[in-house]
Amino acid sequence: MKKVVFLMISIVLMVACKSIKPKEEVKAEIVKAEKEFQAMAAEKGVAEAFSYYADENGVIKRDNDSLIKGKAAIRNYYSNPLYKRVTVTWTPDYVEVSEGGDMAYTYGRYKWVLVDEQGGRKEYTGVFHTVWKRQVDGTWRYVWD
Repeated sequence: MKKVVFLMISIVLMVACKSIKPKEEVKAEIVKAEKEFQAMAAEKGVAEAFSYYADENGVIKRDNDSLIKGKAAIRNYYSNPLYKRVTVTWTPDYVEVSEGGDMAYTYGRYKWVLVDEQGGRKEYTGVFHTVWKRQVDGTWRYVWD
């Protein structure tokens, strides 16, 4: 009986350990998600990209430390006509992944370029910090940006 219990515990542990991906593989998934997120922002606009990549309970921090909470609120915030003429680029300089491979964070430099109604350009640069969560379907969505 002890051998059967030991064998069953060993099998459960092997399956559990195999389901956790190596950190470098997960980091590559996060970098890929960041690139796809940025490409969607360029192609479909920031309202579509920021709401699509948000977790259901995702939060973005904006001016004056205001928080925009949830996919619908994020889409609404970025649906302001002001954001129709904006481009945003960013590059993660650092990626870290949790031991379980289900959470990660990135940070790096970003640049927003806004073209006003008269054609004037304004650039805003800074540092971003994004916290990512693996979804049940295996995709990555941000919970904090």
